This record gives sequence, C-alpha cells and structure tokens, in this order.
Amino acid sequence: MGSKKKGGLRKLVTVATAALTVAAVVKELRTPEGQRTWNGKVASVVPYDFRFPTVERIKERLWNPDGDNVISPRVFGVGWTVNAGKVVSVARQKLTS
Repeated sequence: MGSKKKGGLRKLVTVATAALTVAAVVKELRTPEGQRTWNGKVASVVPYDFRFPTVERIKERLWNPDGDNVISPRVFGVGWTVNAGKVVSVARQKLTS
C-alpha cells in the first residue's frame, strides 16, 4: 500500500512539473521576441531558467557556501535545487559551535 502512495505522489510531482514547464515556455513565447529572457517566475512564485547553464550560475546555485539560502532556483529548468555549499557551511558551523 505504501508504494502505491509513493507512485501517486511521484505522478503528481511529474504532472505539476510538466505543467509549470509548459506555462513557463508559453509565458516566454507570448513575450515579444526581443524581450524574452528565458528566465523568470511562473505565477510569481516558481522560478524557471531555460538559458544555457554557465559555470558561474552552476556555482552560484549549487555550491555557494556564502549564499543566503539553502534552496535556490534550478540551474536549468523549473523549480528549486539545494545549495549544497550552504548546507555544508551550516553543518560545519553547527559542528564547531
């Protein structure tokens, strides 16, 4: 029974992610061509970024120990990711204090 619930949640997350991705692409395509940035927020909440990832952006979002947040926008796609650098930084602070 537990795996059925997990499967349902996984399906819900997949459908929600697909819907948000479509909404983000539609938002960009409705924007005049010269004004498209391919990054922003869907429904003023969920971040998206469809630009080609750069080393700087990867570091900023995945390994930024000096950053303000543990959760940051994904390097590519829709939603959030974990800033592992901040997690390690916070863990080190907790272990040394």
